[in-house]
Amino acid sequence: MGETNETGGVREPLKFETDAGASRSVWIALLILLAIILWMGSGFVPPTEDGETRASAVTPAPAAVTVRTSRAQDVTLTFSAEGQAEPDRDTQILAEGTGEVAEMAVRKGQDVEAGALIAQLDTESAEAALAQAQEEFSRAQREFDNASRLLDRGVATADRMAEARADLATAESGVTSARRALDDLSINAPFAGRIEVLSIEEGEFVSAGSSIGRIVDNKPLTVAFQIPQQSLSRIETGQAAEVTFITGQTRQGEVTFVGTAAASETRTFLAEVEVANEDGDIPAGVSAEIRIPTGSARAHRVAPSIVSLNPEGELGVKTVEDGTVVFHPVELVRADAGAVWVKGLPEEAMIITIGQGFVRAGEEVDARPDEPQPAEESP
Repeated sequence: MGETNETGGVREPLKFETDAGASRSVWIALLILLAIILWMGSGFVPPTEDGETRASAVTPAPAAVTVRTSRAQDVTLTFSAEGQAEPDRDTQILAEGTGEVAEMAVRKGQDVEAGALIAQLDTESAEAALAQAQEEFSRAQREFDNASRLLDRGVATADRMAEARADLATAESGVTSARRALDDLSINAPFAGRIEVLSIEEGEFVSAGSSIGRIVDNKPLTVAFQIPQQSLSRIETGQAAEVTFITGQTRQGEVTFVGTAAASETRTFLAEVEVANEDGDIPAGVSAEIRIPTGSARAHRVAPSIVSLNPEGELGVKTVEDGTVVFHPVELVRADAGAVWVKGLPEEAMIITIGQGFVRAGEEVDARPDEPQPAEESP
């Protein structure tokens, strides 16, 4: 029932009718969206004015790399190793006699000649023993002379003569032993060198066979080092060598020994270089670097960062030939400060210096020349 208005009449309720064209725009939007989705899924690209598709228009260009022309040079091959300087001779000084130290003739750190007196033990008892042995020898000599005269006269027998001869030989041996015992009380340097250790003083008692010091001969020095088995054929006795010691001193030497049996732990061979050290200013025991020239080869000098590995694990360098990347396996023959020398490249090669990590062998590239480089270091 409708409401009454102010005049007393009945008010009719409001009615809304649907606009038939209001939903048309919604359906049109849905159709357009569906068409876009179908077109994107199909991947269809309408042709351009010149007849090419948009897909062909976005084909990537060849990668740009920087190259530098390198020419092979003659380079001296060297074998390098770390070693240690050892004295030519190093031994303990042993006492050959027993007794009290009566005199010290040298001090620790002193250079001595071969046979120089180092210490003298007390000789009083040894001298008395020698005197007694000499008296016994004199008596035996007289007995032998008497027996000889009597034998000549036919009075003595051959047995008495033989007995006298035996007594004389025994007495002579006693003199020799007594004289040797006296000599053993003098402790002498076995060879020329430097007294590194001296552990006795005057008044101490020394027993035969005990060590009283150490003597070292570092003129010349022997530098010992190890050779890997793959480099053994490059080293032989008589080769010249340059040795740089950790003290900063450099000396020329000669290979004097190359081992023929490898160490079981490292599979390396012991070798030695002899270095003159006439002034003795290079101490034994210091570290040293040995460089031995082993021939020459044609090689290119490149930065270590240029050397890379291919998928097979081979060490090599990438170059550009006719616009295509080529991987050349190489062998390192020498290392300098900031560079390495490699062989295995053509005599002249366009080496990729920038971008080699982003291209592969067989790939076409846009090669651009590197900026001028400073003059290369001579081999």
